[in-house]
Amino acid sequence: MSLKWTDTLDIAIELDETYPDIEPKTIRFTDLHNWVLELKDFDDDPAHSGEKILEAIQMAWIDEKY
Repeated sequence: MSLKWTDTLDIAIELDETYPDIEPKTIRFTDLHNWVLELKDFDDDPAHSGEKILEAIQMAWIDEKY
């Protein structure tokens, strides 16, 4: 499965599995951006992300964690 920036829930699930000790409420978007790019299944243009996409991923991650 190939993840794109628009797959916010799937990305959030992968992030939660990859970084179980991270508190998603306190992450910086620069770190979040880098972590998404490092996901094994992620395959999208790094430049296609923005604050709204990163915020949506963060919110999905928070929902997934709690």
